[in-house]
Amino acid sequence: MHIEQIDEFRWRIPKRGKMRVEGLVFASAEMMGEMRQDPCLQQVVNVAHLPGIVGTSMAMPDIHWGYGFPIGGVAAMDGKNGVVSPGGVGYDIN
Repeated sequence: MHIEQIDEFRWRIPKRGKMRVEGLVFASAEMMGEMRQDPCLQQVVNVAHLPGIVGTSMAMPDIHWGYGFPIGGVAAMDGKNGVVSPGGVGYDIN
């Protein structure tokens, strides 16, 4: 996966294929090295494909593999054309 370093703590996953937005990861270089060993970055890309996503598919420094969205992932959806994904809010909430 192609990832570009923006500055000391921000990394861009450029749009490719059918991604609607780019990915943006907040992490140190050391943390990014660990993240590259985890499928969580692919989940950032997967979220970037969702209908109605606006801005970027973001990942906070605590990111790790989750169910659908990565844990520590953030995405904003258009209120009219977006989706509500249980993968983004968790399945353990009742």
